[in-house]
Parts: sequence; structure tokens; C-alpha cells
Amino acid sequence: MRTVDDLIASKPRPENIINPDALVIDALHLLEQVNLSYLIVMEGDVYKGVFSEKDYSRNVVLKGRSSSSAHVQEVMTTDLPVVGPEETVEHCMTLMTRTKARYLVALDNGQFMGIITIHDLLRLILANKAEAFDNALANKLIETAEGRGRIY
Repeated sequence: MRTVDDLIASKPRPENIINPDALVIDALHLLEQVNLSYLIVMEGDVYKGVFSEKDYSRNVVLKGRSSSSAHVQEVMTTDLPVVGPEETVEHCMTLMTRTKARYLVALDNGQFMGIITIHDLLRLILANKAEAFDNALANKLIETAEGRGRIY
């Protein structure tokens, strides 16, 4: 099965990085430039969080803040679920579903590896259906359902 390490290795080097001291308006311009829904907030080599369109709508617009004066560190998300390099794609999908997260932080012994998005997982699954999931569970469901005509 594919792992977080495999997934991160297949992604291009991120260009969607911003400093926590940056203004939200600058983050919005960068989001437009890179055509993504999130930015990785880094202070040097240290991961600090993620700034997303959701953060903007909920923590700036709905709270009446100004994009020209609010800083990214004031509105970013810092509590995303964390996965390690050996975690499977299936585990990532389960974790995203359980926590209702759109992003996962990949760390290797505390070192930032990258961000995994739901889109990353979907692309991988569509390209590598057989490798992405363990077929044992599907086979067990089929065996259990035989004779009843239902699989659920």
C-alpha cells in the first residue's frame, strides 16, 4: 500500500509558503498566484500552520477583520491532524473523515515533510486504485455478503 512518504515524494516542491508575519491580503494574493486553496505557514524551516480560504472566510470576513491589517499568524489553522511517513493512504483518508479535516500535516520525527490534501489522496486513488487500498477488507465484505445480495 502507498504511504505518506510515497505521496509526499510524488508532490512537487511547494511554492505556496508564507511567513506568519505576512498580512492576510498578501496571503490572498499568493493564493491566487499559486492557484491553490491553502498556504503553508513557515518561519524559516519551522512549520507553523496552514492558511486557507476557509481561515479567511471564518477568521477574517465573518469576524469583521481587515485583510490589510490582520496577520496570517492571527487567523491560520495550527491544529491539523498529523501523520508520519509510514502511515498509509487509507489511514489518511480515515483520519480526514473522522476529523473533518481538509489537510494533514506530514512530520517525520518532528521534521516537516509536507501537507497532504484530500485532492492529493483522490488523485493517488484514481491513478492507483489497486495499490492505494488493501483489498482484504473488500474481499471480506464480499464473502460476508454472499447469499444476501448486499455489500454494506
